Amino acid sequence: MIIFPAIDIKGGKCVRLLKGDFNNITEYSKSPTQQANQFSKLGFTHIHIIDLDGVLEGKLINKNIIKEIIKKNNIKIQVGGGIRSLKNIKDWLDLGVDKVIVGTIAIENTEFLKDACNKYKNKIALSLDVRNGYLALSGWKNQTNILATDFIKKIKDFSISRIIYTDINKDGTKTGPNIQETFNFSKLTNIPVVVSGGISSIEDINHIKEKFKNIEGVIVGKAIYDGSININNLSKII
Repeated sequence: MIIFPAIDIKGGKCVRLLKGDFNNITEYSKSPTQQANQFSKLGFTHIHIIDLDGVLEGKLINKNIIKEIIKKNNIKIQVGGGIRSLKNIKDWLDLGVDKVIVGTIAIENTEFLKDACNKYKNKIALSLDVRNGYLALSGWKNQTNILATDFIKKIKDFSISRIIYTDINKDGTKTGPNIQETFNFSKLTNIPVVVSGGISSIEDINHIKEKFKNIEGVIVGKAIYDGSININNLSKII
């Protein structure tokens, strides 16, 4: 199982949101670069980075910070936020990003998703942000009436490298992930699925690792930053 420690960037700082609410934001003292350096030194092999300014503005905002992280660390980075074109994807891949995360545009335009997967094989991760079973877009601000379980049927044959399944109601709450819903979703596809939202303890992660073999990994954010999960212990799960 892959552990993805998360870095969300807004205004050049590491932050976390509660349930995707940009009005409920916590800033942390370490810079994104310092945080990434720590993750790398502890032996994590992957980092999940979201440019929250990019999410809001629909374009790449914190590119230079992420570029610096890539330069300083030999670690696989998946990046999302504000990616709206094939050129955006190419720009990130040219910088050395391992996977590019697409969300809103991929759901609004499945042909774009298909083209991206064909052009950049094994490099496209799909972010599905789910609230009560239905997809939400544009930084979780726009709620759709599209069931995630229906959407996966439309794109199940695309060459997507992984799906990041986020339960919005769990994100940032540290109340435990919605494992059963994510697992049920994962059974609908052969695409590897990553659990996101609500991870609160090492026990959560070990439970997923032991019981749900088709889950590729977990994203851990808030619980790292407020110390609920000891980062040194987390690094030993790798």
